[in-house]
Amino acid sequence: MIKPVRNLVVVLGDQLDAEASALDGFDANQDAVWMAEVAEESEHVWTSKPRIAVFLAAMRHFRDAQKKLGRRVNYVELDDAGNTQTLAGELARAVAELKPERLIMTEAGEWRVQEAMTAARAKKVTRPLEVREDRHFFQTRADFAAHAEGRKMLRMEFFYREVRRKHRVLLDKKGEPEGGEWNYDHDNRGAFKKGGPAAEKLKAPWLSQPDATTREVLAMVEKRFASHPGELKDFAWPVTPEAARATLADFIEHRLPNFGQFQDAMWTEEPWLFHSRISAAMNLKLLNPREVVAAAERAFREGHVHLASAEGFIRQILGWREYVRGIYWLKMPAYAGLNALGAKEKLPDFFWTGKCEMNCLKQSIGQTLEHGYAHHIQRLMVTGLYALLLGVEPQKVHGWYLAVYVDAVEWVELPNVLGMSQYGDGGIMASKPYAATGKYIDRMSNYCAGCRFDPAKSVGEEACPFTTLYWDFLLRHEPLLAKNQRMALQVKNIARLGESERAAIRVRAQEIQNNGGAPKVAGGLLGL
Repeated sequence: MIKPVRNLVVVLGDQLDAEASALDGFDANQDAVWMAEVAEESEHVWTSKPRIAVFLAAMRHFRDAQKKLGRRVNYVELDDAGNTQTLAGELARAVAELKPERLIMTEAGEWRVQEAMTAARAKKVTRPLEVREDRHFFQTRADFAAHAEGRKMLRMEFFYREVRRKHRVLLDKKGEPEGGEWNYDHDNRGAFKKGGPAAEKLKAPWLSQPDATTREVLAMVEKRFASHPGELKDFAWPVTPEAARATLADFIEHRLPNFGQFQDAMWTEEPWLFHSRISAAMNLKLLNPREVVAAAERAFREGHVHLASAEGFIRQILGWREYVRGIYWLKMPAYAGLNALGAKEKLPDFFWTGKCEMNCLKQSIGQTLEHGYAHHIQRLMVTGLYALLLGVEPQKVHGWYLAVYVDAVEWVELPNVLGMSQYGDGGIMASKPYAATGKYIDRMSNYCAGCRFDPAKSVGEEACPFTTLYWDFLLRHEPLLAKNQRMALQVKNIARLGESERAAIRVRAQEIQNNGGAPKVAGGLLGL
């Protein structure tokens, strides 16, 4: 006989927080935790193997930790008989079997999932559903809505200052920002010299080695999702709170001191550099952002890191991470369909293979498929920049980012990609399009040294496609960009182009677009 259940506590794959609000008041004698692995969550976009594995391995470890606490866990594995492979279907099946008095969950992180859970209750689950606030974040959805109310324009910098004051982060005794400035971004744009990161005594990050539970997941993912992109041979992501804290501690000790200066830098065959590797753990709720911010601030207070490094890292979490979540919930669901530039090109096929003649894209996409990771500049100013300049439909770019990165949960990925990277929202997230020539990549990396294309050239067979497409992007959108004060200098540079130069750029750009996003040269096709 099945033991009656008072509260069935729903725990989604990105809610693996032992202190989550849904678990408040949990009574092991009456309540049960419900979790389900479903193919729907791996197939609504063509999800990469590393991303699938991170979610499933973390979920199974959370399940086991809950069981050790003596809690009843109703857990459905992906290959279980009878699995309907949808969250709504599995929840309905669990309710029919367990007959709980009510359902409790922490508010979902994604609009799609929240809608699916609400619809399931309305159509198939005849039980009260209590949705509780997510305490994981510094700010609630209502907090951000209050911040946004009455503002004609939203900007992260003002939000960031407000949140730092509220939570008293990096403030002096007078309540003012440490060092007298709120933002040290001007100190966070350093590039490596000829010696590269090795000259800065780069230390390899601590890697969490897969245990038996994780290895079981890896084998299952490799078999069941064999046709999906990505690799698992070097899988070493933290999938438990303990591993996440060890990863954080290693970062604070060995890489945070250089993070500030080199957070935008890139280098061949160096996927991690001075970055933290904790975003996936935070987004799955294995690691609390308050703990992360406190560790970085403590490192500054103790003299271990410079203020610019501590502030630059904290700004990513207390500023951008909170800000994009606010934008997401304030603007959804209409936000997901925005396309302010009218972009309509297809995503190049090489985004799924990494087989590309452009070395910067080959490096960034290659490590993405291998590890499920690329740092923010590789995403914004390499893969994202190329898609923007090429004119790829932003929803297709969004689908790729959501599919391939282990830390991709829609609330954080969508505003960063559609808004910040692709300017699809017309300026809600960013005050201007992040458009640049190949010279930016040359300045911030050594990628161009190993590439056959010249970032200084815009036409001809040796021209860097980034540079060609940059000028074509400005020409295509000149009337719109002319209205943006922050684009004034770039628009002014367009005016200096003669008709013959404009025509040559357009011809070369059209060749690239017609060739699936790869340059076409005499004697054959590149990028295949």
